[in-house]
Amino acid sequence: MFIFILTFLKPISEVEKYSDAHFEYLDKYYKAGNFLVSGKQNPWIGGAIICFAKDRAEAEKIASNDPFLINDIVKYDITELEATKWAPSFEKFVTNGNTL
Repeated sequence: MFIFILTFLKPISEVEKYSDAHFEYLDKYYKAGNFLVSGKQNPWIGGAIICFAKDRAEAEKIASNDPFLINDIVKYDITELEATKWAPSFEKFVTNGNTL
């Protein structure tokens, strides 16, 4: 599993220009079973996404399709998390592998 941390590089007025395209990107990868959760950081300096991918190369490929990244609106930091402990209700997500 990968954690994507998105940090805005541009003002919110620029972010908003690409928000609809970013939401379409999110929808695509939720449907594909790659994204578990996403949302805004608080304070709103960017966002975060929990992504399931088979390896770092696939995670980077998924990230590269984000219109925010394509248009230099955000910087992506990608961290791989090898879960070693989780809540029982979360087990199906952690042990499922590459997608939901």
